[in-house]
Amino acid sequence: MKEKKSKKRCARTSIGGQAVMEGVMMRSQKSMATAVRDADGVIRLETKRLKNSKASKVISKIPLVRGVVSFVSSLFGGTSVLMRSAEVYGEGEPSKFEKWVSEKLKIDVMSVVGFISVLLGLALAVFLFMWAPQALRGLIEKWVGEGFAFDIWAKNFIEGGIKLLLFIAYLLLVSLLKDIRRTFMYHGAEHKTIACFERGLDLTVDNAKKCPRVHDRCGTTFMVFVLVISILAFACFEALVVGQIDGILRVLCKVALLPVVAGLSYELLKLLSKLTHPAFIIIKWPGLLLQRITTREPDDKMLEVAIASFKAVMEMDADDSILEKKFQVAKKRRQLTYDVKAKLKENGITEDAEAEWIISIVLGVKRDEVYKENLVYPKKIDEIDKIVNDRITGRPLWYCIGDTEFYGYKIKVDERVLIPRPETELLVYNAKESLSSDKTVLDLCTGSGAIAISVQKETGATVTASDISENALSIAKENAKINGANVNFVQSNLFENIEDKFDMIISNPPYIKSKDIATLQKEVKDFEPTLALDGGVDGLDFYKKIALQAKNHLNKGGILLLECGIGQAQDVADMLKDYGTVKIIKDYENIDRIVKAVLDV
Repeated sequence: MKEKKSKKRCARTSIGGQAVMEGVMMRSQKSMATAVRDADGVIRLETKRLKNSKASKVISKIPLVRGVVSFVSSLFGGTSVLMRSAEVYGEGEPSKFEKWVSEKLKIDVMSVVGFISVLLGLALAVFLFMWAPQALRGLIEKWVGEGFAFDIWAKNFIEGGIKLLLFIAYLLLVSLLKDIRRTFMYHGAEHKTIACFERGLDLTVDNAKKCPRVHDRCGTTFMVFVLVISILAFACFEALVVGQIDGILRVLCKVALLPVVAGLSYELLKLLSKLTHPAFIIIKWPGLLLQRITTREPDDKMLEVAIASFKAVMEMDADDSILEKKFQVAKKRRQLTYDVKAKLKENGITEDAEAEWIISIVLGVKRDEVYKENLVYPKKIDEIDKIVNDRITGRPLWYCIGDTEFYGYKIKVDERVLIPRPETELLVYNAKESLSSDKTVLDLCTGSGAIAISVQKETGATVTASDISENALSIAKENAKINGANVNFVQSNLFENIEDKFDMIISNPPYIKSKDIATLQKEVKDFEPTLALDGGVDGLDFYKKIALQAKNHLNKGGILLLECGIGQAQDVADMLKDYGTVKIIKDYENIDRIVKAVLDV
């Protein structure tokens, strides 16, 4: 006996949706999510938890009334979501006028615009689907002759036919517009995603593609029901209540009956969505047919957006601890800089320059240009946010950024190496004075390779760089490749694996006293490698070893250049007295920083 193939049970869902600008909104009774693909191809997500009051729960159980409430809510809510999705492409930051109105009048400008949009939409609907059919019916009456009078039912059915034709013509006309056509494609993606779930299939693009793009609970079908029921409802109203009327009064009466029509249409839509018997297909058919206009076959990327929105709603419904999200929208550069400053200060980082560096580096502009009004789009804001969030953990700024500039060269840095300091550039400056392309140089304790790379690029000298750390040498080699520097790297504990002699030995060795490391800034002690910091009990361990061994690796007349910590230069100079000429060089802050010794013996 053959086994029957197991099928996943189809599941109905109360989740419904709406196509928006380059995206889809999905909504359940508890939450709502809008997913939009921005100009950079990134899916942006905004989620919101819906508060259902006792009154709304009661209303949701009252036939007709719930339909009216749902209709009004959809009008204003749908417009609001549509405008919100458009902000992903808009300026993000309000204009000066919008800010003035918000501050002085305490009004949300976008809410006002949304309200006006709904009113204009309703006015257009009244004109197209109430006044225009009535006016055209009047012309038909005149055309056939004054002797022929239409009765109440004839009037309403003629107007109804015109109304349906105008509705179809309107849909066909707007579908010719590129943006509307893409919105209809997202509408199709919304339907396919819901159908995919209701068929018990995994929510994947491939599965959704196989599902139909029409759905029983679609707003298009609702509008067809509104049009048809309005014909019957107004005919009954005229026949049973007021008799024949015309002109503006007729239009006003139709508007007054609209809530009743909406309520009846909602109940019919809700009922038919539960009935699957073929007998009811005749009633569903007009709406399903028109959905062929208001939905189009979506591409894979559109389905990804719809699925992201649907999944977000399901996750929000399943887990009350998930926080709401807001769209990342474009901001003006000046405001973004102020926002970054504020966030850093909230987390104890008070140096304004850090915010300016982050903005300028990510955007590729000068620091004095970060206060301009140019727009910064979401993809760049994401990059900036990632760096800022990394920085507020205490991680050094240049590790967060991933590289720094040293002597005009881009140097990659992370926790494997120290971040090159500005004062260390003095080593390179002083080295250049005594070097040419025929000279040889050894850079001890090279770390990131910043000194070796700068010296080689600036002088053309033959440079060897050594470090005890294999990890440090790995990043130093990357930096040499990035900058096109020809440097020979050797893993060595100072001179242990060094055999040659050089015209210059240059080094910025570890010089922090062991006991002082715990007192250093969090950025240094918790992130920079201790191996590159710890100079022993007095901080001079490496200088003592270099002073003792460097002579054996210097040519006669060779130069030893050493960077020192504060208060160490004289002690280091005393160690090198037997080399010959010894000189202490001050840094930009007038601190004794470099010891230069020339091997005269």
